[in-house]
Amino acid sequence: MEIALNKLESIVDKKILRRGLSYFQNARISNFVKTSNDEYQAIVLGEQEYTIELKIHKNTIIEHHCNCPYDMGPVCKHIVAVIFYLKQEDKLIKPINKQIEKLLKIISHEELINFVQINIKKDQKFRNCFLSSFSHLNEKSSKEFYQKQIHSILQAAKGKDDWIDYSDMRYLIDSLESFFENAKNHLTRNNFKEVFFISTSLLEEMTKALQYGDDSDGDLGYFIDVSIELLTEISQNKLSNELRKNIFNYCISAFTQKLFEGWDWHLGILKVTFDLIKEEKEANIVLSCLHTINTKYQEELAQSFELDLLKLFKSEKEIEEYIDKNISNPEIRTTEITKAFTNKNFEKVITLSKNGIKHDTESRPGLTKDWYSWLLKVAQTQNNIPNIIEYAKILFIDNYSFKKEYYQILKNTIENENWYPFLEELIKELALTNRWDNIELIRNIYIKEKWWDRLFILLKQNPSMNNIEENERYLSKYYSLELIELYQKSILDYVSQFIGRKHYQIACKYLRRMKKLGGNEKVNELIQQLRQQYPQRRALIDELKQV
Repeated sequence: MEIALNKLESIVDKKILRRGLSYFQNARISNFVKTSNDEYQAIVLGEQEYTIELKIHKNTIIEHHCNCPYDMGPVCKHIVAVIFYLKQEDKLIKPINKQIEKLLKIISHEELINFVQINIKKDQKFRNCFLSSFSHLNEKSSKEFYQKQIHSILQAAKGKDDWIDYSDMRYLIDSLESFFENAKNHLTRNNFKEVFFISTSLLEEMTKALQYGDDSDGDLGYFIDVSIELLTEISQNKLSNELRKNIFNYCISAFTQKLFEGWDWHLGILKVTFDLIKEEKEANIVLSCLHTINTKYQEELAQSFELDLLKLFKSEKEIEEYIDKNISNPEIRTTEITKAFTNKNFEKVITLSKNGIKHDTESRPGLTKDWYSWLLKVAQTQNNIPNIIEYAKILFIDNYSFKKEYYQILKNTIENENWYPFLEELIKELALTNRWDNIELIRNIYIKEKWWDRLFILLKQNPSMNNIEENERYLSKYYSLELIELYQKSILDYVSQFIGRKHYQIACKYLRRMKKLGGNEKVNELIQQLRQQYPQRRALIDELKQV
């Protein structure tokens, strides 16, 4: 795909363009050199170092290559970053910060004040940004003072349909970030009341904003989480009794009024009270709130919190009775197992773990791996070889993912002469069990043992494009031609079954993977075959041009 330098923004996908620009702005490009006439090379620092090569003729990039794994489009973010760098080197763009820096040296103090006053009147977003940036200088602040500012920023971010869409989130984040900066500054100066005002204002307004904002990136949730963290942090400091009571009462009021019902911080706001409690009657107020929680997930969290509260004022006997009554709570069971293990009470660890397996196998099988893990820890501590093998094998098979630690434990424990017979029996056992992830476990055994011939045979049993891609890194050195052939057949099958540009882009992604394996000739043949076979599929023809 050729790219005219002056048409970069209109040719390249906007998401790739944004990411490439971000890489350029964050100085990720190094070793930019002109290797010959109209040919350039650069290193871009991504997840690792990637090499980019460009060939330019008459302000048009006629060839480009990057050794990164991206293959969902003709151009990756690393190439885009280097193009931006190239344009800067050629003086085609001038960094905006340099322009601003130059102007600030020329503009007078009076002119700057006048500019601010004019734009504060006519630009709501500028006004909100200005006020939030310097709100810490206001001597008469209150929760209402901050809440009005935050509400105003949220209103300014809304579109015509009263919705804050994804594109408006950047303005919102930039405008609200200054509140956190102010809160942190107040925190370092022990101005805890101001931190209380800011965090509660953000907490309430951001919770409301979840109803009319696109939080697909979790930005609103981030502000909520940090607000709770700030409240927790100030509650752990030495506060005046008046402020301590105010924060405590706010938390109780927010919970009873259900300001955050349906969200995790409905219980979270109650947990803030833990470090504020000074007497038993305050603990009882919190306990009565906890007893109103009736959802299974939050009920278990509430039980754990209740246990922490009981430890403040109740007797050892009452605490033990509560633990026994609620031992089915995973957090409470884990705490008791941990305590028993620390005290070397291994019999209790075994009993609690086995009871946990019995209790959770049917209703919550995912928890059983935690209890088996404790049984394995005890077996390792006691050097009980049969039990180590038994529990490590269970965890390896039933952990729903390939865990190297369990595999390695088995390998380290089983005698060398017994290892491969054990593996063969394990593979047979996995193959007989009708579970989708067992094939993946077998695959990972082959990878771990570097049995490439068996891995290739396994791949041929289900040669989907995705499976071929996942095994490429292991097999390309020995089976590149075979992988190219598998790709070729899979792509033809895929295009025959699926119609639409999205599917054609996926097919073209794998054509590019064929190229990286050295299958240029096969790719050209396949492109020609697809053009002849599906001349009426214009979107397919269009995507094939970009391979």
